Amino acid sequence: MEEEKVKATILYHLRKKGVIGGAHTHFDTLGKGFPKHLVGSVKDIAKELIKTGWLVTKPTGYGLQVSLNKDKIIEIDQFIFRVLGFLFEK
Repeated sequence: MEEEKVKATILYHLRKKGVIGGAHTHFDTLGKGFPKHLVGSVKDIAKELIKTGWLVTKPTGYGLQVSLNKDKIIEIDQFIFRVLGFLFEK
């Protein structure tokens, strides 16, 4: 899979499940649903998304949690639509 598609898929899954702002999910679960040989790449791409500010982190005693940045949700939705063609209701 190309990198843009993996980024969009990660963002799409989080957006679809409503993992925005105060809702978080464990960082290690971001690779679920991808082929096993891509899981390492998915984690690297997720780290890039953290650097760009589309994913925000919440360190906890039981591991790193992530969620979509609610301030950049419009940018995220536009990216998902451009790459995957999925449109979210406002």
